Amino acid sequence: MIDDVLLEIEDKMDKTVGALRADLLTIRTGRASPALVEKLRVEAYGSIMPLNQMATIAVPEARLLTIRPWDGSMLGVIEKAILKSDLGLTPSSDGKIIRLAIPPLTDERRRDLAKMVGRRVEEARVAIRNLRRDGLKELTDLEKDKDISEDAFYQAKEDLQKLTDQYIEKLDTLGEQKQAEIMEV
Repeated sequence: MIDDVLLEIEDKMDKTVGALRADLLTIRTGRASPALVEKLRVEAYGSIMPLNQMATIAVPEARLLTIRPWDGSMLGVIEKAILKSDLGLTPSSDGKIIRLAIPPLTDERRRDLAKMVGRRVEEARVAIRNLRRDGLKELTDLEKDKDISEDAFYQAKEDLQKLTDQYIEKLDTLGEQKQAEIMEV
């Protein structure tokens, strides 16, 4: 029973780390990355869909992204979605392909992005601590119902804390790596 609770909590913590990793990929650094725009929401064909489901995104150079829509009539719609986004990029189009030049970041913008990374890492830490709280509640309920002994409860509580510390360390490492990437000139 204890193992089931801990495995469930660990699985959820894994998903939290994965979500943060995916979220951090969308934050712009000095380099071009398809992750910057692939989840960009575009209104097309009467619905809203991610850009990666309607175009091919490539990185021909370190500071250039190219977006080639599968349907040429979607070029203008994609350009508008990029302009509306908070990426701060201006698309240029030749009628078949959209080019996004990634300008170098200013010092002020780098600091702002680093703070944003810090906030997102803190949100993920809170999510991990909430999962610990939920796991602790489940373990407490098991002990109250006499399904596990008091000693087993305290050992499981320690294991849960070790798991929490381990995942918070992973989050911190991800955040530090992304901040270093952003601050790199």
